[in-house]
Amino acid sequence: MMNRREFLIKQLKGVFYVIAGTAGLNWPRSIIAGSSENTQVRIPHIGVAKGNPGPATRGAVGLLGGMKSFVKPGDKVVIKPNLSFPHSPESATNTHPLVTREIVSMCKEAGASRIRVLDNPTQRAERCIKTTKDALSIFNQDIVHALVDPDFYKPVPIPEGKYFKKTDAMQDVLEADVLIAAPVAKSHTMTGVSLSMKGMMGLIYNRQTMHADYDLDQAIIDLCSLLKPHLVVVDLIRVLSTNGPWGPGRVIRMDTVIASTDMVAADAKTVSMCEWYGQRFEPRQVDHIRIAHERGLGRMDVENLHVKHIEA
Repeated sequence: MMNRREFLIKQLKGVFYVIAGTAGLNWPRSIIAGSSENTQVRIPHIGVAKGNPGPATRGAVGLLGGMKSFVKPGDKVVIKPNLSFPHSPESATNTHPLVTREIVSMCKEAGASRIRVLDNPTQRAERCIKTTKDALSIFNQDIVHALVDPDFYKPVPIPEGKYFKKTDAMQDVLEADVLIAAPVAKSHTMTGVSLSMKGMMGLIYNRQTMHADYDLDQAIIDLCSLLKPHLVVVDLIRVLSTNGPWGPGRVIRMDTVIASTDMVAADAKTVSMCEWYGQRFEPRQVDHIRIAHERGLGRMDVENLHVKHIEA
């Protein structure tokens, strides 16, 4: 028979999970019960790993439970890095190819049936994706694609969009079981920074309308209400801290990778860790991060989140 102490503990746990559920918090991913009440394993909201590109990527994702926590055998996976410019990794305008390669490797280990690395580059497509294609050639598969033809896109509504209410999104993304955002950390002349939320623009056909016909920050949030990555891996191996997104600008070497299931938190943590335009900023000073937080897409209050750092 349950004694009074056990009864009270059970009741308190019930209240805790009700509160967590109504607050929209991701508690089941944050606290995983072990074999007994005294052996709980705490998984951080944000994992930060310092090291070379491959080990840091694997380390950051490992802090969240590893890729098998996100990709199941048979899953179709889309990985969205920055591949917009025909530049080398040293420029920090594209996601480091070794970061992308490690994500692909982990997805294969997890048993993904199909993996595609996709972007809609702003410049000559084949030149933009060449470095990443070369890095991923070890898999002997046609994984990296620049989708610039409208036939690869499908018109879809944005049900939660306040302003930007419809778009043409990549068919592969709409059919994927898992979407992984893998942006490089860089500045942006219009939005302050270009990270995982801004990077979702590379998954639609006509991004120009977001610049020309809407407030860009608001349109980004509308788009992110539709395209929500299951995992975010931010490349801070090198950070383009000025003159982004195209460069050349000041590149800061940080040898770091950030991972989170919350794209707002991942972007906010990146902003708080880096120097931008020779200054330090708080996440709330970046409009689309603040708006995303206010609209409930994620959390920018990283000081209140569980963040774990490791050397990879």
